[in-house]
Amino acid sequence: MRVGFAGLGRMGAHMARNLSRAGHDLTLWNRTPDKARTLAAELGCAVADSPRALSDAAEVVVTMLADDPSSDAVHSGPDGLFAGSARTFVEMGTMSPDHIARLAADAPEGARVIDAPVSGATQAAADAQLMIMAGCTEAEAAPGMPLFEAMGKRTICLGSSGAGSVMKLAVNSLIHGINQTLAEAMTLAEAAGIAPVAAFDVIEASAACAPMLRYRRPLYLDEANHDVTFTVALARKDMEVTARLAEALGTAMPQGRETLRILKEAEAEGYAGRDMAAILAFMREGRR
Repeated sequence: MRVGFAGLGRMGAHMARNLSRAGHDLTLWNRTPDKARTLAAELGCAVADSPRALSDAAEVVVTMLADDPSSDAVHSGPDGLFAGSARTFVEMGTMSPDHIARLAADAPEGARVIDAPVSGATQAAADAQLMIMAGCTEAEAAPGMPLFEAMGKRTICLGSSGAGSVMKLAVNSLIHGINQTLAEAMTLAEAAGIAPVAAFDVIEASAACAPMLRYRRPLYLDEANHDVTFTVALARKDMEVTARLAEALGTAMPQGRETLRILKEAEAEGYAGRDMAAILAFMREGRR
């Protein structure tokens, strides 16, 4: 399949590699051109000089972008994806449902926009072990399943446009809540004199251990010596979008709002670019 891929960040570069390894005819575009050129040289694939050119080179365009404004900038305008000839657009970043609805409304006649955000960190992206939440029916997803299967271990179709986006926000609100609760549990144990490694050993062996705690253990115990996988700033963005959605739907999210408050405080104090595991360090400083 001729596939265009836009957004070659921590997750997107791995996802593009897996599409290439699966044999798809790949063309890349990135806002920072050097990233696209470097990855294209590695994979032996083409580079487009604009989103429109990327769309013209592809049957399906996959985007893995940071937020609504980034996605809007790439899809819209005379040099945007929608100005090209592709007719299937798969947005795999974490976006608001309102943005997905706008994309669907603005798409060219006969084109389809599918929101298909993913769950899993950078290692899952590298290993093609992502879980994909598709805002469409199984029949609508069928043409794109070879792409999903190249990037992920499972695709769950949620029936309607925007449902993937909603489910991704729900999952991320849980992840960020677990991140915050882990930080509180660790600081409590440490305040009583229990060594961090021993405390984490107990948490990891307990019924409370979620998979993300297990694979993020090195970051929690030694954040400074590991690569950033997901920043505090992105976590704050996720929770802001989720809080707005909850308000629009009339849903109470007291824990989510408290998590957002702490993320905002951490970001204001210089933690924005650090991994979200740094909330443990932030809480160690005596925050209440």
